[in-house]
Amino acid sequence: MFSSVHQEFEAPEELKDTIKCFWYNRRDYGEKLSEFTVLPDGYAEIIFHFGSGCSISHQGILQVLPSPFIMGLLNQPALFHAQNQLEIIGIRCFPWAVFDLLELSSEKTENGVHTFGHPVAQLQTILTDLIAQGKIKEAIAQVEQYFLKLHENITADSLLSKAGAAMRKNKGAISVNQVADSAHTTVRTLERKFKQSSGHTVKDVSGIMRFEQIRNRLWNAPETPIVELAQDFGYTDQSHLSREFKRYSGTTPAVFAREAKKRKQTLSNDFVAFVQA
Repeated sequence: MFSSVHQEFEAPEELKDTIKCFWYNRRDYGEKLSEFTVLPDGYAEIIFHFGSGCSISHQGILQVLPSPFIMGLLNQPALFHAQNQLEIIGIRCFPWAVFDLLELSSEKTENGVHTFGHPVAQLQTILTDLIAQGKIKEAIAQVEQYFLKLHENITADSLLSKAGAAMRKNKGAISVNQVADSAHTTVRTLERKFKQSSGHTVKDVSGIMRFEQIRNRLWNAPETPIVELAQDFGYTDQSHLSREFKRYSGTTPAVFAREAKKRKQTLSNDFVAFVQA
């Protein structure tokens, strides 16, 4: 039986147009190489990891991951491998803001992972020392201060901020035309800027946001009727929801709900996108 600790830390007000939250996760997998799945959740993550390291499985080949790396917006589950103790500090970013924040290209990679060279990597040594001492809050504070300074040097795109705010407010259940109206721009300009900043279309991101809300609802209330979720989140019908849910998670909402009931008996009530295989 593996053990797990998960904590989330609210981003300061100055960063809330870019960063959703900071988080820490520790898992003890034992000596045997274990696999875990990360489900899409509508965000991009900057990941620092400590311990025995981790790998991602891509086309049957294990790729060892550096620290830090970016997990871009996923549109399907990603399979990772780890053993012994793995500790992670994550910066959960809005996908339309993360690459501008780091002044990087949003060019996608096949498996959703973006390895990059950036001065933020200099935090690794400091964070490793703090994590080894169990000083999680101090480590998060270091990350927060770094990103506050980084944020001072960028000019947030108000068009993208308004578009993102509209999408978040409507939990992804919003048309591209409505997003453009909320951002006071044309669909063409919105799509161009969105693709350039995140590597994805508005529809891509909205769809994953909507999936995240349904996934969370089923985790918290597995008995919720699927037809009710379809109505609440603007799907054409139950089968439409089921197709989209399976596309992003690899399983149907009914199967996910059954698994949620089992897992909640041994895990905390807070859904974590890491799912033990």
